[in-house]
Amino acid sequence: MQSDSERDTYRIGERLGKRFRGGEIVLLHGSLGMGKTVLARGLSAGCGVDPGEVRSPSFTLVNPYNGRLPVHHIDLYRIETDADLDELGLEEIFSGPGVSLVEWPERLGSYRPSGVIEIFIKDLGGESRELRIRFPG
Repeated sequence: MQSDSERDTYRIGERLGKRFRGGEIVLLHGSLGMGKTVLARGLSAGCGVDPGEVRSPSFTLVNPYNGRLPVHHIDLYRIETDADLDELGLEEIFSGPGVSLVEWPERLGSYRPSGVIEIFIKDLGGESRELRIRFPG
């Protein structure tokens, strides 16, 4: 599907997040500036989280939010090795009842779970993006 603005990206995320029931792990793929955090804000809003709370977790790595469903927003941009991941408690987060949103999932290494939803964001020029969503199975 195509998004022509940050607002579109947010709304796509919000619609999808409203369908979540808990236990979903969403891997957000895309280079810097593609709108991963905007999408995460929309997904979180769909889970009942105040969208004003959702910010890029680059410095804290994991931000938990409370809503209709608990949401863990994880940003692995600064992760360099599997050892860096050991401290984050990802196995516990991923096996919990909430929703996990992972930016820079290619850095998950051996922590990459199965049965995930993957969203690939591609630049189409200007503010336009193509979002491809791949569901498990």
